[in-house]
Amino acid sequence: MEEHLMHGFQEITPDQLQALREGGEAFTLIDVRSPAEVARGVISGARHLPLHLLPMSIQQLDKQSPIVFYCLSGGRSAQAAAFAAAQGFSQVLNLRGGISAWAGRGFPLAPPANP
Repeated sequence: MEEHLMHGFQEITPDQLQALREGGEAFTLIDVRSPAEVARGVISGARHLPLHLLPMSIQQLDKQSPIVFYCLSGGRSAQAAAFAAAQGFSQVLNLRGGISAWAGRGFPLAPPANP
């Protein structure tokens, strides 16, 4: 994983995320895309938290648990990860390439959970 020390978060590849999921370690997966994007499919187990709502909702998340952000291609989730790191979250990860890279590796998408 590449360190982004000035941003305070790390990048994670789709393969690394899948290994994390299979390893059974507890972590929070956050989808920061818009509701319209989420309607097209999500990574199973993800919690939907649109980027613009993150500042109001960040305190609901566990600062001690690893947190992985993703969006469509990795840009918005990098902003979310940098914000979370600045708020004192200790283990912040950004899915490199977003859900596009995840699907491109052949990993499954799930229907969005009902709110």
